[in-house]
Amino acid sequence: MKRFNLRNLTVQVVLAIILGIIVGAIFPSFGAQLKILADIFIKLIKMLIAPIIFLTVVTGIGSMGDMKKVGSIGLKALIYFEVMSTISLAIGFIVVHIIKPGVGVNTDALKSSGADISEYTKAAASQDHGIQAFVMSVLPENFFGAIANGELLPVLVCAVFFGLAAASIGDPVKQVITLCEQASQIFFKIVGMVMKFSPLAAFGAMAYTIGNFGMGSLWNLGKLMLGVYITMALFVIVILGLVLRYAANVNIFKFLSYIKNELLIVLGTSSSESALPLIMKKLERFGCSKQVVGLVVPTGYSFNLDGTAIYLSMAAMFIAQVYDVHLSIWQQLYLLLILMVTSKGAAGVTGSGFITLAATLAAFPMIPVAGIALLIGVDRFMSEARAITNIIGNSVATVVVAKWENEYDPKQHDVLVAELKEEKRLRHEHA
Repeated sequence: MKRFNLRNLTVQVVLAIILGIIVGAIFPSFGAQLKILADIFIKLIKMLIAPIIFLTVVTGIGSMGDMKKVGSIGLKALIYFEVMSTISLAIGFIVVHIIKPGVGVNTDALKSSGADISEYTKAAASQDHGIQAFVMSVLPENFFGAIANGELLPVLVCAVFFGLAAASIGDPVKQVITLCEQASQIFFKIVGMVMKFSPLAAFGAMAYTIGNFGMGSLWNLGKLMLGVYITMALFVIVILGLVLRYAANVNIFKFLSYIKNELLIVLGTSSSESALPLIMKKLERFGCSKQVVGLVVPTGYSFNLDGTAIYLSMAAMFIAQVYDVHLSIWQQLYLLLILMVTSKGAAGVTGSGFITLAATLAAFPMIPVAGIALLIGVDRFMSEARAITNIIGNSVATVVVAKWENEYDPKQHDVLVAELKEEKRLRHEHA
């Protein structure tokens, strides 16, 4: 019996990841050159994100017509984001204290490794991670420039203003809202075309990772990696699982199964942005209103990075343990406050979490920034865990806020479950 349908995107991505690992291990120099496949894919997706976010938010708010509703959704989303980010940071601190992955690590490895951290420290130094700078970066210099540059939060600000203005005008601009909705359908169609390239992107990304760092890098700093993976898994299953169950009566495992294609794409590319357009469509189909999806998902990509928060707290304390730096409870709370600010500046693109870690340690000089050299070899693998946790966290946040705002339709969810069962039955019949 034919068990796998090679036309299925999930199967294609899984096979591509496995093949990428094999190619990277056998032909490392060739595999290291295949990063361009993932770069092309991510660039194509990023090309579409700004117009999709703008059109989705405009149609959502413009068709809503209720300004108070928009404000309510935004406020509840931001409160939820801050609570969950704080919890994820605290969990990272607790776990790293329990497993103590940095205790006993030989710091001479830093000298012999020859790891160059200047790329990350320069990038961190060139960015102002203060609250004032962050607020100013959110505000676009001009309306069209934000969209042209693909800057997520400035695009969101433009879209919110445009949508609010359209909603306040009402019927005279209904055709504009309709046009935006039709244009968004075109962009989502383009996304469908680009997604056919995702298996190649996953193959290239994995071949590059293994070819560049070697199979041995899979085992380097294994205790920290295992701790990060376990912490993020527990956060998703226990914390987000309980939130999803009590807020929307949805099983976390069924929810993860529903978005498995998007998670595999994120796994292959190490970028949560690569699945942003698809996850928005999936959440609407799941029962969340277009208005909530359009506001919560894009905002969450800067304010609700649960995976990045866990990684930053564990990595910072790991380096402190390596250098035998003992921090008092007040110093740890101060580090936590710094992380609450710097973690908001980490975008969904590969490598940004590492730069944010360098910026955090630069603002907290008690922990040597040179220690990030220990993480270079394995950061790529933890980047995948960060990205997956981030997209799950934002998806759960959308369902929860939709439920709070009575913008979640359980009947639509029931219809979806029935459709998925029928699709599964048909696949078995054709197998």
